[in-house]
Amino acid sequence: MSVFLVTGGAGFIGSAFVRTLLGAYPDASVINIDALTYAGSMANLEGVDERRHHFIHADICDRDAVRKEIPENCEAIFNFAAESHVDRSLDSAHKFIQTNVVGTQVLLDAAREKKVKRFIQISTDEVMGSLSENEDDLFTESSPLKPNSPYAASKAAAEMLVRAAVVSHGVDAVITRSGNNYGPRQFPEKLIPLAITNAFDDKPLPVYGDGMNIRDWIHVDDNCRAILLAYEKGRSGEIYNIGASCQKRNLDVVRFILSELNKPESLIEFVTDRPGHDRRYAIAPRKAEAELGWKPQVVWENGIRETIAWYADRSTR
Repeated sequence: MSVFLVTGGAGFIGSAFVRTLLGAYPDASVINIDALTYAGSMANLEGVDERRHHFIHADICDRDAVRKEIPENCEAIFNFAAESHVDRSLDSAHKFIQTNVVGTQVLLDAAREKKVKRFIQISTDEVMGSLSENEDDLFTESSPLKPNSPYAASKAAAEMLVRAAVVSHGVDAVITRSGNNYGPRQFPEKLIPLAITNAFDDKPLPVYGDGMNIRDWIHVDDNCRAILLAYEKGRSGEIYNIGASCQKRNLDVVRFILSELNKPESLIEFVTDRPGHDRRYAIAPRKAEAELGWKPQVVWENGIRETIAWYADRSTR
């Protein structure tokens, strides 16, 4: 039986990937290490096959715990564990450096020691900074790293550690960078779940600045499929940008949600913009499409409606 290790597997994207991985490999088992910080929850793993899913409550910065839980003949480590909220990184960068940088190095060291066959680092388009509003200006895998927040800087540093492990130690590793994920089970501090849950309760929907910041949205299941393909087909040492070519202004996203819920736009509350707020993200996914055979499957309108329905179902329980 194949055994995989997933870190941060009780979080939003990590828990979705656990489901994707178990579904793709019916005879495999998954060891899931998560520190269960505020954004991780065992509720995110509800319904996962407990016979093949083994949860470990531990911090990836704990070297002894990590080494102990990596099994012999581990097929791969998928590193989703991260502090990921930009606002929190602006308040204090310490936890971001610990988890995103130190934790990644702990995992890389353990992967070498235990001879893990492949290491998949889950990164973000935010490491590449901000784009102009020219629609032809897109992030590619060769775009320079220009992080503009402590969060993005910590993820860029993690990428560099992975690269160093490949070059210096021959670690078989692949990096994926995705756009803004949305879907069920996301902690309601991010734009879409916050807008949905606040709208249910007729609370103000905070929008930074003028609301014209552009994000490239991708359904979490599409991202998880791409990550799995990067494991299966990706070339060691390579980076794959994962984007669904779904650029939306933040204000338009919020307006769409309000329209779907038949709520007034008067609920929108413009708030002081955060420092270093990137104006636009947009990903060119050509490399992932060509080398991995990946394409997004979830249409934005369908995906966001299904997401709203998921939160609506839980608000009435």
